[in-house]
Amino acid sequence: MTAARAAVEILKREGVSNAFGVPGAAINPFYAALKAAGGVHHTLARHVEGASHMAEGYTRTHPGNIGVCVGTSGPAGTDMITGLYSAIGDSIPILCITGQAPTAVIHKEDFQAVDIASIARPVTKAATTVLEAAQVPGVFQQAFHLMRSGRPGPVLIDLPIDVQLTEIEFDPETYEPLPVFRPAATRAQAEKAVRMLNASERPLIVAGGGVINADASALLVEFAELTGTPVVPTLMGWGAIADDHELNAGMVGLQTSHRYGNATFLESDFVLGIGNRWANRHTGKLDVYTRGRTFVHVDIEPTQIGKIFAPDYGIASDAGAALTLFVEVARELKAAGELPDRTAWAASARERKATLHRRTHFDNVPLKPQRVYEEMNRAFGPETRYVTTIGLSQIAGAQMLHVYKPRHWINCGQAGPLGWTIPAALGVATADPEATVVALSGDYDFQFMLEELAVGAQHRIPYVHVLVNNAYLGLIRQAQRNFDIDFQVNLEFENLNSPELGVYGVDHVKVAEGLGCKAIRVTEPDQLLPAFEQAKKLAAEFRVPVIVEAILERVTNIAMSGSDIASVNEFEDLATEPWHSPTEILPLT
Repeated sequence: MTAARAAVEILKREGVSNAFGVPGAAINPFYAALKAAGGVHHTLARHVEGASHMAEGYTRTHPGNIGVCVGTSGPAGTDMITGLYSAIGDSIPILCITGQAPTAVIHKEDFQAVDIASIARPVTKAATTVLEAAQVPGVFQQAFHLMRSGRPGPVLIDLPIDVQLTEIEFDPETYEPLPVFRPAATRAQAEKAVRMLNASERPLIVAGGGVINADASALLVEFAELTGTPVVPTLMGWGAIADDHELNAGMVGLQTSHRYGNATFLESDFVLGIGNRWANRHTGKLDVYTRGRTFVHVDIEPTQIGKIFAPDYGIASDAGAALTLFVEVARELKAAGELPDRTAWAASARERKATLHRRTHFDNVPLKPQRVYEEMNRAFGPETRYVTTIGLSQIAGAQMLHVYKPRHWINCGQAGPLGWTIPAALGVATADPEATVVALSGDYDFQFMLEELAVGAQHRIPYVHVLVNNAYLGLIRQAQRNFDIDFQVNLEFENLNSPELGVYGVDHVKVAEGLGCKAIRVTEPDQLLPAFEQAKKLAAEFRVPVIVEAILERVTNIAMSGSDIASVNEFEDLATEPWHSPTEILPLT
């Protein structure tokens, strides 16, 4: 068979059932093999970067998923670099397959010939241009091994057109994936870590995205319950423990954090980090974050331990392997009556959770964004899969929405590229077609890759997209306050074709409808909940993306700190009455 056909057969035997991409001359032999072989559903993107983000969303939705994105030579590969960067930053395995000029002319300025492997190498676990057709099966086999082993991440395989067309000897019936390697904690390491936790008075567990990658959320919750230890999920670990669990202490950080989460963290004396990166927007200034606390860090990547700061004890381990042993040790200590009583400490965390609220209930017109998230909490239940990337919309959403299950907050955490949300949501909805998928964007994120809405219309991929529109680069405008400027961040203009919008510029409803989707515009707070309910019905009926655009006040400053977790500027009035924050997890006391 051709090397291209062998590649497709390997995809199927490695568990791939969906791919996202855009064909082109240099990758057409692979597409011919994809069609001839069957078994892999392909979604045609409108932009190759969009295909890479669809692959990301697909991977992030279910344990074991690996999204595949495909493009031709030259600009297709360079367009997908952002998706590869996003994937490696968040430890997400995706496979990027690109076409390439014939091997004889790769370095002779042939049309659309670029050294994509060299360009992609810094943002992948491996990037290879395959020059010998007989190597194609081995390169693909190694790609899946690398993506799944250790810290997960993306791989790029570049296939010259002549390599794709060359016939090779390959027996797909006897193909077998390579064993996956993941480092595992030892019993002695687990005992030491649990002893250190037991010796503290006010311990916390920080649960990162590695817990979700390892599909270890149930083990995390069991360990927290056995030891009575409150849990702080990171932004990438949100959902590893349900927001309404009595040991969920809230998120910590400069931006995507809860008032009660930061307050409880500052009272702690011991932190067990599992599968987390100590990202700077979680920690803020390290002297404030680390002062007076003992740290144990568990991470699948050995070089991650000590990368940001030196923990008191480090364990190189898959989160699931470590938690299995932590649970085993904790059960034995509990049976022996040797676990400390954490009731008072956990109760103090819950008390902060019931008192330190931000206000969400405002009746202002134009809308205050806080009210949008309050009504989203009412409209969308615990089964909702939220998808978002960056901006004030994401920060406020993380502060005010609620997540109850792993992989139900699907967020591009490290790279944060504008435009990620629409294609990622399409990838999520492809991976879980019966789920309620709700995307969240500001107007600029929405405009970056809005052409991908046509993919949802063409392929009948329904989801609800909440678009909060203030005609501003809101997060950058807020950051520019430190420079006393408001420069090149204003998106307002009077649209000659939609004068009813005033200065809000782009008519997102018309654009969405022109791309084959449904859209609703909301200008008053009482319209929000009915609009969300209608959007769910429209998505179910027409099987297309449905946009709910909320017209916001032009300027809102969302709570955040520029330096450390002890000095968050709240900007808005805080909740002082129960009706100020009616959808909080615990009623205000």
